[in-house]
Amino acid sequence: MNSYHSLTDIELTSLLKGGDYNAFNEIYNRFQGLLFIYACKITKDNDEAEDIVQEVFLYLWDKRLSIKLHSTISSYLYSAVRYKFFNLLDHKKIRTDYRVSFQHFLNLGENITDNYIREKEFNTLIEKEISALPDKMREVFELSRKLNLSRKEISAQLNISEKTVKNQINSALKILRKRLGLFAFLILLLNR
Repeated sequence: MNSYHSLTDIELTSLLKGGDYNAFNEIYNRFQGLLFIYACKITKDNDEAEDIVQEVFLYLWDKRLSIKLHSTISSYLYSAVRYKFFNLLDHKKIRTDYRVSFQHFLNLGENITDNYIREKEFNTLIEKEISALPDKMREVFELSRKLNLSRKEISAQLNISEKTVKNQINSALKILRKRLGLFAFLILLLNR
């Protein structure tokens, strides 16, 4: 076995391309500490720096037979650390963007759902109270509020006086205000 310590980077790279595990170990021992320091400087996080360096060396070993180096092994390794760091930043940004977007969707969805449920409950309550009105009063009220007919149109359609129409609508509104409470009553008037 040769002494791999005395080999140059170029010789080690050549042996690595031939699948020599001892050459890989020498490259690892020679550059791991320096790459870790470099990764710490750019990530500001020891754990992330260690992960990046390990991934770079795993990749180097996996691709040892097909790797194309356009410069020295040290340049390649430093570039690979930088690439992994930017890749990590992209993933963090995507995760953060996704988390923010998802939280916004949840908040918005929750508000929409709550509002929809409340609106349905109010409408159900209002419809229930309208249906409990005396028949003639309910008919006049529904023609006025749901079909938006004028007093004159209701009077002609039901063959009653406009004054009766007015009295029926006012009586219906008083009854509904009492039964529904002010808040639901205002909703009824606003949805007119």
